Parts: sequence; structure tokens; C-alpha cells
Amino acid sequence: MASCTGADKAALRAAIRARAAALDPAERRRSDQTLTDRFLTLPWTAQAHTVLLFCGVGTEPDTRPLLEGLWRSGKRVLLPRCLPGRAMETRLVRSWAELRPGAYGIPEPGDACPVVEKGDIDLILVPALCYDLSRRRLGQGGGYYDRYLTGFGGRTAGLCRACLLQKTLPVEDHDRAVDLVLTEERRLEDPSHI
Repeated sequence: MASCTGADKAALRAAIRARAAALDPAERRRSDQTLTDRFLTLPWTAQAHTVLLFCGVGTEPDTRPLLEGLWRSGKRVLLPRCLPGRAMETRLVRSWAELRPGAYGIPEPGDACPVVEKGDIDLILVPALCYDLSRRRLGQGGGYYDRYLTGFGGRTAGLCRACLLQKTLPVEDHDRAVDLVLTEERRLEDPSHI
């Protein structure tokens, strides 16, 4: 596990963002569809009652089809809402009409959406610019998920375009691997969470 500095991560974020932005839009749509299908057919997803997703923006995987698929299957779907102090809460969302513009231009649940405690969440789909073969993530740099995942006892998963999957990522003490990473063709998982 390589140690790193904030500058190391900043440089890597810039490189990954540039690589993701250079992807052909048709290739990105195919990738999104495959990642969506793989997540929706995952046994963990079928077993989960309550799932925390994120709204993919920019070059992140498009998670709108995931929300719709989970709603159709009767799951309780949560989305994060940023709070002061780089904290976040999770709220139940039942339709697109309940979202409003939030921090960083990311749609967030409105005030009428009920807060759901993390102890009630079965599965969290954790956003990342990319993952590595050890299921460690490179996030956007805000630390929201690093803080939120502290003490979380459920399952965590990530989606990563195969072309962005890294052999290894620089990590810091607070960085935590997810239990499972799906690419278009691979499934990387922690054997203790199978």
C-alpha cells in the first residue's frame, strides 16, 4: 500500500478526469449500460432493502437508470445530501420531482425527503473517479464518503470503467476499500464479504 500526499492525489485526479473526459460518448453510454445491468443483477442488490446511490454527474457513470431500476423493483432508494462541515446525510427519494440542485451542481433530495440513518442501509454504491485492483477508491477530494462510511456495517460497492481501473492507488490512513468493484467485465471483491 503506497503512501501519498495531497499533491499526489490532486495530480492523479487531474489525469483521471482528463482520461475520462476523452472517452467517446458512445463508448461511455455502452459502459454506463453495462455497469447498470451488472449492478441491478448483483445478488447483493437483490438482497438489499435499502440502497444508497449517488447522482452521477460529468464523466461519472450515469446512475439515473439505476435509480429507476431500483424504484421499479420496490427498493428504498436513498441519495446523499451535503451538509456544512463536509458532512452528509442520506434521504429517501421516491421520484425525480423530489430532487433539487445541491452542492457542486449535484442533484440532492429536497427537505420533504425523510432522513434515513446509516444503520438502516443495506448497500452503498460509493462514487469514485476510479478504483484500483485492491478496491480502493480515488474520490473527488471532499472526504464526504470517507467520513460517512466510518462505522458503516453494511455492504459497499463501486462502479469503475475498465479503462480507468488502476493497478494501485496512493492511499492515506483514512482511505477504506469498498467490498466490491464492478467494471464492464470484472468483479473484484473482498472474500470476507461474498
